[in-house]
Amino acid sequence: MASRPGFEISAEAGAAHRSSTLEQGDTSLPPEAGAHSEIVVASYNVHKCVGLDRRFDPQRTMQVISEIGADVIALQEADQRFGDRAGLLDLEAVERETGLVPVPLAGRRKSHGWHGNVVMFRKGSVSSARQIVLPGAEPRGAVVVDLELEAGPLRIIAAHFGLLRHSRKLQAGTLLTAAELHSDKPTVLVGDLNEWRLGKRSSLRSLEPAFGPMHAIVPSFPSRFPVLALDRVMARPHSLLTELEAHDTALARIASDHLPIKAVIRLNAKGNGLAEAA
Repeated sequence: MASRPGFEISAEAGAAHRSSTLEQGDTSLPPEAGAHSEIVVASYNVHKCVGLDRRFDPQRTMQVISEIGADVIALQEADQRFGDRAGLLDLEAVERETGLVPVPLAGRRKSHGWHGNVVMFRKGSVSSARQIVLPGAEPRGAVVVDLELEAGPLRIIAAHFGLLRHSRKLQAGTLLTAAELHSDKPTVLVGDLNEWRLGKRSSLRSLEPAFGPMHAIVPSFPSRFPVLALDRVMARPHSLLTELEAHDTALARIASDHLPIKAVIRLNAKGNGLAEAA
């Protein structure tokens, strides 16, 4: 992808135009010619491959993933919730169709991911992967993955937060610890965080100022007429995130109760750490 300039926020919750582009401000990375590459990072709650028509259709889910065209994608609810928690997608078919491969995780033999969280990527390698149990009333989890991509190194924190506000506050605090804020590795926090509020009432407030920009949101739920921004992409440093939009197609509107969201992330193959963004 060619490098793109910064933009201003253009989305409003519930608006027909469901995209957001970001003004970089003083946190922009140095504009060195040819120094940066852009990748697409996406999040998609696949709703266990059950669409709004109540059909279980993993092939349809795979088609939506293919439409998105992400370089890195975090999936939620990609495993059965109970029993042996078997994975619901044909990962080999996904790889053939999209080039995306899953980050290998320890756990149940039949599962794709951890508490339904799966991270998939293309054109790179995994240097480390950790699984985290998130606190709260419901069983929830997150994964922290360090990737070495052609565009540069990137840490992905992928999570699915709980339905209760108090649980989400605890879960946000747990992810702050897992993010290793002493590290200068560029980091993207992505997933279904189940929080639509901004400001003082948001259960995600503790993530600021480490991750953001917090106001960069697009409605993603419910998929037929999205009004709530439950799915988020946030970055550290904030300037990594240059564009954000919902993937709103006829297929995506019926394949799950959430629309996928996708962000353009600007990386530097030379390192792209926080010191460079200062």
